[in-house]
Amino acid sequence: MAIPQLLVDLMHLLFDMAVPGAMCTMVLAGLALRQESGVNFEVGGRFQRWMLWSVILLTLPQLLSWFAAQGIALPPQSAGISGAWLRGLETSLTSFISDAIVARLAPVLAAFFVLKAALDAAQGSSPLGSVVAAIFLLGISGTVQLMQGFNSGGEFATTDMLASLWNYLAGTILPEAAGLAVMGAVINYSRKKPFMPLVFSSLAFLSVTALWKLVQAMVR
Repeated sequence: MAIPQLLVDLMHLLFDMAVPGAMCTMVLAGLALRQESGVNFEVGGRFQRWMLWSVILLTLPQLLSWFAAQGIALPPQSAGISGAWLRGLETSLTSFISDAIVARLAPVLAAFFVLKAALDAAQGSSPLGSVVAAIFLLGISGTVQLMQGFNSGGEFATTDMLASLWNYLAGTILPEAAGLAVMGAVINYSRKKPFMPLVFSSLAFLSVTALWKLVQAMVR
């Protein structure tokens, strides 16, 4: 039995809103990151869940292709929306997310976190958590483009993107974080404050890949 045209148009609308929806979940992930301390995250926490939803939305066509391979009928994703009202709704929602939420709201939230960092420093607390959350919010568009580049295009694109994100984290972000930790250790040493935790953190950041391979070797 053929799928009704209205349902087909609604499915196309959901497909087309996947990338803008991923940008919204990235904004929510930035807010959750700050709530979970900014420099760390809870296992199974909201930051982790919103990031997972971002990956799912960015690989939605490939994920659904797996269900199509199991015999579940899906409408062709290349066809456009036939209804004028739904086409207008899609255009309006896409413009609102890109022009209002990502281009304007996210920078305002980042500025708020910068203010929070200044207040944290004035109170004697570490401003790093708010600064990290602000940087995350300001880099949402670039992060989404980077994640789209990790899309393998296959039926297992979701898990492939997660693996690529892990490799990028371990190979690019953690070495830079290790350099920042060394700089912090030098500053703390000059101010006669505890610096060894930062040194150990730097060594741990540089050894994450090796530790992961060691764990894999122990399991095999």
